[in-house]
Amino acid sequence: MSPGIGLMKRRLETKESAISLAISGITKKFKVQANEIQSLETKYDDDSGDWYVALGWKDKKAVIRMDSVQATILEINEIKSQEKKSNLN
Repeated sequence: MSPGIGLMKRRLETKESAISLAISGITKKFKVQANEIQSLETKYDDDSGDWYVALGWKDKKAVIRMDSVQATILEINEIKSQEKKSNLN
């Protein structure tokens, strides 16, 4: 029988450690330098024990979901920006 999330030791205990892991994942997946990436938002889900970190660089943004107990990236979702269309009549 495995203990619940609340009883397990988390490897990603702080917001800073979650951001660091998220930046590492983005640098590997998108071949971008770490100094080009900025943290936009960070949230921790108490129910699932997952961290959600939104990062931005150049004209791209992504949300990274990580398991706080295993300190692994579960998914990286790139956010597609919508182009604004001008109405020139």
